[in-house]
Amino acid sequence: MSSNLTWHQHTVDATSRAKALGQKPLVLWFTGLSGAGKSTLANGVEQALAGAGKHSFLLDGDNVRHGLCSDLGFSDSDRTENLRRVGEVARLMVDAGLIVLAAFVSPFASDRQLIRERLPQGRFFEIYVEASLEACESRDPKGLYAKARRGEIKHMTGLDSPFEVPTSPDLVVNTQALSPAEAVNKVLEWLEKEVGLDASAD
Repeated sequence: MSSNLTWHQHTVDATSRAKALGQKPLVLWFTGLSGAGKSTLANGVEQALAGAGKHSFLLDGDNVRHGLCSDLGFSDSDRTENLRRVGEVARLMVDAGLIVLAAFVSPFASDRQLIRERLPQGRFFEIYVEASLEACESRDPKGLYAKARRGEIKHMTGLDSPFEVPTSPDLVVNTQALSPAEAVNKVLEWLEKEVGLDASAD
């Protein structure tokens, strides 16, 4: 970082933005294998938040690679840079007063921890969307596992690239045991009980 840069302290700060929106800004980080149901779950939770009049934004792994991270591949270093960028965007959105939902494989614990540390205390919540490799591969909604098995793509998490299971996530949602609706309800109930965020419709 250049030594010529100066941080400008603005009059309208994070506290005033959050107050104007009437909500607690935070990041809900959905991590898990491809096919575990991260995007489906995050989308369902955001629908409920919108219905409750909350202001949110969903950052999805595939979507950001169409623009913000279109120059990155899937090597370990590129995955880390992808998440660093996403983490910074999430931090800015929290500063703007938004509830951010982020659905990313994010296989490395160190990357997830770095994002947590970049956010104010109590603003980052890790949700492990749990499903076995066998279940994810049987679903294979994007056909990625099939391509990886044929050798058409490399660095497939769960096959030739590791996934580091969260050791102490804030919430675990097992999408093999729960229907999509049940999984969404589990997150909403946890949000109300543990985070103090009521997502019931107005």
